[in-house]
Amino acid sequence: MLGSTMLFALMVIAIRLASETLHTFEVAFFRNFFGMLVALPLLLRAGRGIGFLKTDQFPRYLFRCFVGVVSMFCGFWAIGHLPLAQAVSLSYSTPIFVTIAAVFILHEQVRARRWTAVALGFVGVLVILRPWSSAFSAGMLVAVAAAVLSGIVSIQIKLLAKVEPADRIVIWTTLLWVPMSMLPALWVWQWPSGITWLWVVATGIFGTGGHMLWTRALKLGDVSALTPISFMQLPVVVALGWALFGEVIDRWTLAGATIILAANAYIAHREARLSRKAATNAPVEAAKPGE
Repeated sequence: MLGSTMLFALMVIAIRLASETLHTFEVAFFRNFFGMLVALPLLLRAGRGIGFLKTDQFPRYLFRCFVGVVSMFCGFWAIGHLPLAQAVSLSYSTPIFVTIAAVFILHEQVRARRWTAVALGFVGVLVILRPWSSAFSAGMLVAVAAAVLSGIVSIQIKLLAKVEPADRIVIWTTLLWVPMSMLPALWVWQWPSGITWLWVVATGIFGTGGHMLWTRALKLGDVSALTPISFMQLPVVVALGWALFGEVIDRWTLAGATIILAANAYIAHREARLSRKAATNAPVEAAKPGE
């Protein structure tokens, strides 16, 4: 998980550097294109032909990938135009919106303690945004929109995972994101030059590598134990933002980020406990006659 966190932090820096000369649409396209080149050989393992891609869930894939691309555009724009610490801190609000979406889309039951954590997370978002002050800008809402859409994507992945193998979801996502991000990129197209090529290639390598390590970490460890490690992305980004761009995190962003991360840690801890409880009770409940 620590390796995944470091790669995601480096991806954020690469996006910011690429955004200095390229439009957000192009940065997102190159991230997806080079990410596909990195992932495809690993995903199309021996014994899997084109038939592995056969699915009756294609409309759902299209919706999931479209929302994901729009979320990516918003998130990349925030990284390129907002202070890095602020953009990353607001991105951590995604689990809050996942919890809310799970109630309305999956009809999951969320009890008082998790609702309290969600409310606490919203307080953290408001502390960062400060809509009552002159520091607020409409651009901050783009970062919030990215978190909301990312939450919807997470729910769609959860639904797909019930009927589709994980590798197929990853392959279709990779394949669809490239053309979906290419179409808007063509409207603002200009070829990268010089060192910008390094940054756009790095976004794909760091992003795909981070996702692969993240997936492996979740298979090996408990999400409630791993989530706090993922929060290390923020201090790494803050340090690199200061060293490379002279950015200094303000006290409001630091306070809001702390509140959001605390809320996320509790949500992750609570969901892990409920998952373990469900797994423990499942055999007993299945053995009860008439239920």
